[in-house]
Amino acid sequence: MNKLYPEVKVAPPGPNAQAIIAMDQRHSSPSYIKEYPLVVERGEGAWVHDVDGNRYLDFMAGIGVASTGHSHPAVVKAIHDAADRFLHICGTDFYYDSFSQLCARLASYLPEMGPKRVFLTNSGTEAVEGALKLARHHTRRQYVVAFKGGFHGRTIGAISLNSSKVAQRAFFGPLLPGVIHIPYANPYRCANGCEPYTCGDACNPALALEREWFVNHVDPREVAAIFVEPILGEGGYVVPPAGFLQHLRRICDAHGILLVFDEVQSGIGRTGRMFAAEHFKVMPDILLSAKGIASGMPLGAIIARESVMTWPRGSHGSTYGGNPVCCAAALATLDVVEGLLDSVLATGEVLQRGLRELQSRYPVIGDVRGVGLMVGAEFVDPRTREPAGAYVAALEQLAFRKGLLLLSCGKSTIRFAPPLVVGRHEVDVLLGILEQCLRELPLPSTASPQAAVAGVKL
Repeated sequence: MNKLYPEVKVAPPGPNAQAIIAMDQRHSSPSYIKEYPLVVERGEGAWVHDVDGNRYLDFMAGIGVASTGHSHPAVVKAIHDAADRFLHICGTDFYYDSFSQLCARLASYLPEMGPKRVFLTNSGTEAVEGALKLARHHTRRQYVVAFKGGFHGRTIGAISLNSSKVAQRAFFGPLLPGVIHIPYANPYRCANGCEPYTCGDACNPALALEREWFVNHVDPREVAAIFVEPILGEGGYVVPPAGFLQHLRRICDAHGILLVFDEVQSGIGRTGRMFAAEHFKVMPDILLSAKGIASGMPLGAIIARESVMTWPRGSHGSTYGGNPVCCAAALATLDVVEGLLDSVLATGEVLQRGLRELQSRYPVIGDVRGVGLMVGAEFVDPRTREPAGAYVAALEQLAFRKGLLLLSCGKSTIRFAPPLVVGRHEVDVLLGILEQCLRELPLPSTASPQAAVAGVKL
């Protein structure tokens, strides 16, 4: 098989892209973000082609969704076969084979959780909303705990849990009452100002929850659930110390609180295990999945212990959740992903080694962290070690113009979340383009934020 490389024949946006962008800007909601002027025509594996004939290496996978790569033939065939049979009948009210098979398949993972039941949704946000309802219904309690830097979706319940960017919450209030936000355990940027990776459990927010919040602010007997991303996603691709999640599990067990893992971004093979929970050897009571679960078809899932999913008939439902075409795509996706797990771990190690080698020569890279193909590089002012947000914005744009698709997260982190089918060649191409960008961009400490962005011809 020939090795592919990015090819930018026409500076984006080219004429075909400009026409589509102009139409979109006239008619679509102004709430859409539109990171850069990429207008996609087709995709294959880890490569994306735009409408002007340019080819890009995709290291963001549609925000972690294209788990099996773009248009994986096994997934496409499953979609075609399912669409030939029927498009919809509503899994809330009736039965069909792919729905039942997928529930059984998802319930088979994480056997340490014990017997499980599954509710299928259209998205990760809907899975979060459903989990909020389930937790309150099962426990008959009102409060929930979430974490600073966390992201859980865009609906009212989900944004009430969010603490990532204020724009996601501004002017949508009043939000859901009873949400308590505490710091996430970030070994690189401790909330108490400790040196990176030195404080251990001394500053563990989970311990502060029990020692402070449950003493001075809220009775733990009124707390229904703790919602946590086992690896922080939008908040900066932060891998917490193992003790953080272990302490949360202990606290939940001690007080009858449900532990909810939001694995919308970290699940379905992203970390080299089907779910990130396996790396920490901590099992939740409820696990939420979406994004990579169906290779781009809209699907999400609430996977809960059978003893927890106690809501009665008719208490929750969905018209489209578990659509038969999406279920077929998910079953095919899981088949592919199960065969990729070992290579995801190996490729992720190669990626982190390459990024750390760059870090040794470019002090603007302050930290490299991650598991499998969920890897983040945090960029900082080399002089002050403060987050370099404007630099990251410029880096993202410059990489795009060189044929590399990246996305940022947190205050100044580039996330590397490619399709799980990437290998050593794609990693080498990524690292080569990234180094070109690092050579060309002015450092944050030697130029104002405006100058850093101006250094890229937009």
